[in-house]
Amino acid sequence: MTALSRLHLEIDARVQNIRENHPDWLCGKGCDQCCRRLAEVPQLTATEWALLRDGLAALTPECLQEVSRKMAALAASAARPIVCPLLDSSTGACPVYAQRPVACRTYGFYAQRELGLYCRDIESRVDDGRLADVVWGNHDAIDHRLAGLGESRPLTEWFAGWESAGRGA
Repeated sequence: MTALSRLHLEIDARVQNIRENHPDWLCGKGCDQCCRRLAEVPQLTATEWALLRDGLAALTPECLQEVSRKMAALAASAARPIVCPLLDSSTGACPVYAQRPVACRTYGFYAQRELGLYCRDIESRVDDGRLADVVWGNHDAIDHRLAGLGESRPLTEWFAGWESAGRGA
């Protein structure tokens, strides 16, 4: 089992625990608010990119062409917030959900409040007393683990390199 696979299992276990103990937790199928309000282009390690690339390679040519169009637009723009170029806007779903990066797996369940990496809807529920035991700042451990997987690069850079190599590597 790879270090990334172990990290995914640990994240999945924590997310499952939160869902079981907080059935009203906001993050779930049908919510794509975080995908529509990214502060920055997601950063991925080479290991994460390899997994995501496999998911992208399995997409239909039409879907991949749309992702490619969105990636190019994102790379050329400085506008914020960012809509994830992988998001299928018509369904609000991620076509590479099983291969999604750690940042996507943890959003809403792990937070870095000082960096603005948390869900504002969750924050308002905490402030109203409707959600207890949220641990602000718990994403630092994930960042430390990701750093052990190697250098990170923006998703748009990984994608552009893959396209320029003919989507083979």
